[in-house]
Amino acid sequence: MEAKQLHQAPPPSYSPGYHAILQAGPRLKLLQQVHAWIVISGSGRSRSLITKLLSFAYAATSPISYTRRLFLSIPKPDTFLFHSLITLTSKLNFPLESLLYYRRMILANVSPSNYTFSAVIKSSASLMTFNIGKTVHCQVLICGYGLDSYVQAALLSFYAKSGHLGIARKVFDKMPEKTVVAWNSMISGYEQNGFGKEAIKLFYLMQDLGVKPDSSTFVSLLSACAQLGAVGLGCWVHEYIVRNCFDVNVVLGTALINTYSKCGNVSKAREVFNSMEEKNVVAWTAMISGYGMHGHGSKAIELFREMRIYGLRPNNVTFVAILTACAHAGLVDEGRQIFASMRQEYGLVPSMEHHVCLVDMFGRAGHLNEAYQFIKDMIPREPAPAVWTAMLGACKMHKNFDLGVEVAEHLLSIEPENPGHYVMLSNIYALAGRMDRVEKVRNIMIRNRLKKEVGYSSIDVDQKIYLFSMGDKSHPETNEIYLYLDELMSRCKEAGYIPASESVMHEVEEEEREHTLRHHSEKLAIAFGLLKTSPGVAIRIVKNLRMCEDCHTAIKYISIVAKREINVRDRLRFHHFKDGSCSCQDYW
Repeated sequence: MEAKQLHQAPPPSYSPGYHAILQAGPRLKLLQQVHAWIVISGSGRSRSLITKLLSFAYAATSPISYTRRLFLSIPKPDTFLFHSLITLTSKLNFPLESLLYYRRMILANVSPSNYTFSAVIKSSASLMTFNIGKTVHCQVLICGYGLDSYVQAALLSFYAKSGHLGIARKVFDKMPEKTVVAWNSMISGYEQNGFGKEAIKLFYLMQDLGVKPDSSTFVSLLSACAQLGAVGLGCWVHEYIVRNCFDVNVVLGTALINTYSKCGNVSKAREVFNSMEEKNVVAWTAMISGYGMHGHGSKAIELFREMRIYGLRPNNVTFVAILTACAHAGLVDEGRQIFASMRQEYGLVPSMEHHVCLVDMFGRAGHLNEAYQFIKDMIPREPAPAVWTAMLGACKMHKNFDLGVEVAEHLLSIEPENPGHYVMLSNIYALAGRMDRVEKVRNIMIRNRLKKEVGYSSIDVDQKIYLFSMGDKSHPETNEIYLYLDELMSRCKEAGYIPASESVMHEVEEEEREHTLRHHSEKLAIAFGLLKTSPGVAIRIVKNLRMCEDCHTAIKYISIVAKREINVRDRLRFHHFKDGSCSCQDYW
């Protein structure tokens, strides 16, 4: 009875034990000394004192073994203690501990509150434990908290982060009152799972319903714009931010840099970068990456050096960005030096991504032997498939068929379910004139039910995204688009364009090859853009795969006959076409 009364009344401000804990603060050694004193003084089983001690112990990032022993020293943990520990561990990013305390709470027949459930669901999201989160959701409904706004917000975030967007949307739609946090969670869930179009559509609905966005809304929305190349909406967001005097902090500023870079306006990205009062390594890396994807390798290196002068320490992602910039610009010597500096100056161990960058850099520059030796000598364990894929791409680019076949066959032995490897091997055989091998590879793909990744291109017209795939006839204006494209390609042929028929399947007839090439997704998107925009307006396309050689050549001619600047972002980089030439200078 005495112990129960002691718990119910929190320690008074004059309690020596309570004072001692407060003075110790989140410092482990002092807390352990206070703990020893509390035990000696006879208060070692005081729930209120141990709860306070535990809260500081977690804040001090104490060893888990110590905090668990503290918890086990309490004879009968109650609702207050469980709730305090679950919310605290969730808040301080100890999600596993949070779930363990929740399990003990259930086993002790102690009822959780809505705040307890919110913390547990958040911990499930952090650990990506979908089954545990689903179980907690069932317990939420049993306990009658299904319509609680805090619990609904936590469930929405959990399902969105777990990639179960259908369930997340059901939770969202059932919420009687949707806060801006709920809208942000749903928009962010769409964007982070690659559904940028749905994220933008939901933002428009948010606007229609009069919900005022905040900085977090715009960070997710800008990421969706970057994903889709929605430059119109991205510019509108920037104008809104400026007009409404939003604080362009490092997170929002970095989102703007990424958006402008990925929408084709790297100079505008640099303006945002220069205007930022605070820049962390993420902002610098975003700007370096922006220069890299546009082929401005020298500017990327200059900025990388400037970052080091300012005293910022580059991280692994920074090195991926700068090495990619070197690869796209053919700066091999500079790339070698930067790669060496990872270990020598910063003690960073190169990862698979850095190895891919180096192989890609050597391969693009035609140093196939050096790329192959790098794989054999410099990578300690079996190289990841992505490293061999970069090597295979270089072999195809420089028409080294013998090495290409060797690399492709090795890739198939370690990753036999990847259809991309079969397609690349088939293309290499075709370029070498080995049609018997082409047929064999294609038959293997059919037998194993492997399909090539579908290519698509998107274009932003009047702040609306339109999607096209090869031979696409789903658009309501298909006839007009195809007629215009046929006329456009005829004009290109008159100007000197010759279709690169090796860019398509080699067993079809010559006329069919040309027909297939003509209707590639990027050509359809460009034709639609030319039809729907005014003369002189630049066309911006986003392609999910690497652009083929024929499209690259054709778009040069289209830029001449249509008298337009055309910007294409493919999987690897940007291509700015103007007056018959490309910014990549055919180094891609």
